[in-house]
Amino acid sequence: MLATKLIPRTASSQEQPLLVKTILAQSLKYEPQREIIYRDLYRMNYVEFNQRVRRLANVLTSAGVQPGDTVAVLDWDSHRYLECFFAVPCMGAILHTINVRLSPTQILYCMNHAEDKVVVIHEDFLPLLDAIKSQLTTVEKIILVSDKVYQNQEVSVPDGFAGEYENLLKTASDHYDFLDFDENTWATTFYTTGTTGNPKGVYFSHRQLFMHTMGLMTYVCGYEAVPFHSALDVYMPITPLFHVHAWGFPLVATMLSARQVYPGKYEPEMLLTLLLREKVTFSHCVPTILAMLVNSPVAKQVDLSRWKVIIGGSALTKGLAKAALELGIQVYAGYGLSETAPILALTYLNDAERSLPIDEQIELRTRAGRIAPFVDIQLQDDEGRPVPHDGHALGELTTRGSWLTQGYYKETERGEELWRSGWLHTGDVAAITPDHWVIIADRTKDVIKTGGEWVSSLAIENLLSQIEGVAESAVVGFPDEKWGERPHALIVLKPDYAGKVTSETLKTALQIQVSTGEINKWYMPDRIVIVSEIPKTSVGKIDKKKIRSEMKELILT
Repeated sequence: MLATKLIPRTASSQEQPLLVKTILAQSLKYEPQREIIYRDLYRMNYVEFNQRVRRLANVLTSAGVQPGDTVAVLDWDSHRYLECFFAVPCMGAILHTINVRLSPTQILYCMNHAEDKVVVIHEDFLPLLDAIKSQLTTVEKIILVSDKVYQNQEVSVPDGFAGEYENLLKTASDHYDFLDFDENTWATTFYTTGTTGNPKGVYFSHRQLFMHTMGLMTYVCGYEAVPFHSALDVYMPITPLFHVHAWGFPLVATMLSARQVYPGKYEPEMLLTLLLREKVTFSHCVPTILAMLVNSPVAKQVDLSRWKVIIGGSALTKGLAKAALELGIQVYAGYGLSETAPILALTYLNDAERSLPIDEQIELRTRAGRIAPFVDIQLQDDEGRPVPHDGHALGELTTRGSWLTQGYYKETERGEELWRSGWLHTGDVAAITPDHWVIIADRTKDVIKTGGEWVSSLAIENLLSQIEGVAESAVVGFPDEKWGERPHALIVLKPDYAGKVTSETLKTALQIQVSTGEINKWYMPDRIVIVSEIPKTSVGKIDKKKIRSEMKELILT
């Protein structure tokens, strides 16, 4: 152990704990007049926002919420959700952001497992709640959310509910003293689904959220990896707020009093309307959302040259990156996990790389990004030994940092497996270059071993995405008697390409690259099947588990 010397403290000295309330307090200091906007229904400045956060804290206190209790939220992306991001943890309670795309059975499991005490729910999700309500074991109060209050329509509050959100806020005091407490206090929880078993509950402390906010702000505001200027940029998330704290950007945007726009339910027309009307410049989303917008006829008729978009959740393919850049959209990649809060890497182009032609930048922009500040990443082999960061050698990506979950709630053994050997194991196979670029090869379970060669399904998807007419691609491996495994591909075509592009023309395009030596023969899929839709998970990722189980017969016959 190193011989260190501690700084002595006086009896009266006290450091300020790193709490979410500290982030909130900054929003009133410098630009409190800037606006937070919800669809075409509600606008407020940061003074009103802070008042509403305190009103909500009083509402929740009246509903019986005490420090350590859990408050669940089922809502579209809204100003209300943002208020919950702050009010709940600032009270010393725990915010449970529920993935509304999970099945009722999964949501029931998550709510009971997390021991939710109070539920804030949009009326659109009442049928879901009705299906499980009788089986909830810890819920005591339910608060209804409705957009009808902004449209002068009558709201029907079901029997037994505590009331409607806006009406409850109106009658609550806007004075609430958020007290200090230990910065390691539990602040948020949510559940991540795996390939087997029930969803796993990850959790984060105030200190971890504070440190993630500082790290993310350092990267986007300081180093300007994806430049974010609070005075110039308008932020609109297109990643659900239930998905890993919307990647932490709402906390950064609120701390900086940036102008924010919340789109509610994702509808292409509304997203584009808000994008143009509110002059949105900074967003993040999964590839399927960007593909939907890029392929929209309207996208080609408007100026999107001021829009910066970070892609995460699934790999950003070269084809999608090229299509976005051709529309003037500055597209970047980000990488992280539910367990990492999530940011581990983000596209950062240095001075020399920014001067490259766009076609040459695509190679860099479609990597997982450069390792984020204050994050330590190590590649490990199957024996846990370090793998060199030479840009070629592959290993499992493991990480350490100030904001990573310490385990899974009520699942000690799975948490110990996650953190074996003192590093958080991501389950991703990657290479890392000497200048800190992360290149994800695949999930460990998705790498295809064929003829003694390791083949990346992501690499094949990347090749397919660059063929004219391809909108989406998914590649999975199936057992093969001769080669061990072989890749097979699903393809969704762009509008107007049906009949013009076939499985054979796609194979021919790849075969040309094989014959010229651009790609290895092992990368040629045995079958390419054109489909109308590729299965997705609840957060918009390609669901390869579902493809293997439910589409095996379609692919192999």
